[in-house]
Amino acid sequence: MEMLRSFFGVQVFLIGLLCAGAALAAHGGRWSAHLDVFSHFAPLWLAGALLVALYGLTLADPGSRRGLVVVGALGAALALLLIAPEYLRRMGPRAPADAPGQIKLIQFNAWGIGNRAPRETVAWLVGQRADIIVVQEGAALEAEIVRRGGYHAVSGPASVIIFSKAKPLTAQLTPLPGRRAQPPLARATFAHPNGAFTVIGVHFVWPIYGAFHQAQGRAVSEILRQGPTDRTILTGDFNSTPWSFERRREDAMFRLERRTRALFTWPAGAVAPSTPPLPFPLLPIDHVYAGPGWRTVRVERGPKLGSDHFPVVVILAPSVER
Repeated sequence: MEMLRSFFGVQVFLIGLLCAGAALAAHGGRWSAHLDVFSHFAPLWLAGALLVALYGLTLADPGSRRGLVVVGALGAALALLLIAPEYLRRMGPRAPADAPGQIKLIQFNAWGIGNRAPRETVAWLVGQRADIIVVQEGAALEAEIVRRGGYHAVSGPASVIIFSKAKPLTAQLTPLPGRRAQPPLARATFAHPNGAFTVIGVHFVWPIYGAFHQAQGRAVSEILRQGPTDRTILTGDFNSTPWSFERRREDAMFRLERRTRALFTWPAGAVAPSTPPLPFPLLPIDHVYAGPGWRTVRVERGPKLGSDHFPVVVILAPSVER
């Protein structure tokens, strides 16, 4: 029995080393896009390291207790250094629930043909009566959303679609000249009593394509610099978490405030159609940004639908009445 306990203790110690090593490697994301991939999983490294430390404090034999606690505490500290800035960052002033001129926006990756409940998904989206719905991988749902919800649709590449109750004043899908790394994007401008506003929907590649993912961020930043962004809303599946260094760099480049804070949206159940469902999402990778012309009324995660993503529901109000 003692030998089995000792063997198990060694395995737990190795898990602790893995979590601490991965969290340490993640800090290299400041300089390396490849190492930055480790940062996206910082909550997993934190949870694993805390469990190792807890095991060391409560169940380990006295000879291995100190080592387990030390490696667990080290891994937890390294992971917390990645995660804490997201919870500590300053957010702009909020608007009251009865603020005038509000718009309701939904951000949602519908998962294309993998969506397990397309009818229920369309019913929920239409039932929300949102002013704007931005969908990635949404081609299979487009016709039904337009028919049942009375929406106008601006369809961009790779099924990035902006649905709107109001007819867009303008819509632009033209890519930047010479920018192969521009992500699939749809852009539309709408009238509003407080002044016209622009919505941009995007879908980034996975962060494993490090340099390409970074180039997509720079392309979006260049698009934003083409005009004033005071009333701009940027939303999408960015495939990156707020504790990654790439997300922090893009937060600074976009010069918009990210209104989602550590809102976990993936996976919603199964990672793939053939895999068992997970009880809760692991990564916050769907984000909504808005310029200073908007104040946040509410941000919340929607229900589990047929996609591998949860929807994000954001209500914004104009900063200054006209």
